[in-house]
Amino acid sequence: MNILPPNITPEREESKFTFWFELGKLLLIAVFVVIPFRMFVAQPFIVDGASMDPTFYTGQYLIVDELSYKFTTPLRGSVMIFKYPKNPSKYFIKRVIGLPLETVSIKNGEVTITSPKDKEGFVLDEPYIQFEKSDNMSYTLGAGEYFVMGDNRLGSADSRIWGPVPEANIIGRPIVRFWPPTLWPGKETFLNDEVTDNVKTN
Repeated sequence: MNILPPNITPEREESKFTFWFELGKLLLIAVFVVIPFRMFVAQPFIVDGASMDPTFYTGQYLIVDELSYKFTTPLRGSVMIFKYPKNPSKYFIKRVIGLPLETVSIKNGEVTITSPKDKEGFVLDEPYIQFEKSDNMSYTLGAGEYFVMGDNRLGSADSRIWGPVPEANIIGRPIVRFWPPTLWPGKETFLNDEVTDNVKTN
């Protein structure tokens, strides 16, 4: 015969067991599914800054795919989130302009790409640029280096100032923007905003 404390019925005892059982299942799901997904597959970021205008604005909430670039390399014109080379604790968002071993030449704001395989090169068509800057420079990338710039060339600190992004610093690419809602933001429009992991900074 089971002995129960006063005022505790078998039904209440079973209900209490069910509560703790379901709570345990939720904790297991969080530990083995949700947390690994957030750490290694996709995580949220908030845009902070005007250097990606008009493609991304301050306060926009992005979900970033961290898995794809473990198997593929970034394409020219794609938007990339990465660790700032001068301070890896900060995350930046930029558009990929130059790929490894290419030379990026800028004359009066116009970008030309040359490489050992294409010495004549080609001029980039950049319809996403609204705020131009008539700067001049040239940079040759090494193996595993990417030249990135913000869509707001007037208000962007990027590879023109602090150099290329090493492949090891790449985090991923935005796959969802919550407002205005869209999938693959920036993909349709060939992207220096600092982005923060759930926290805005000055």
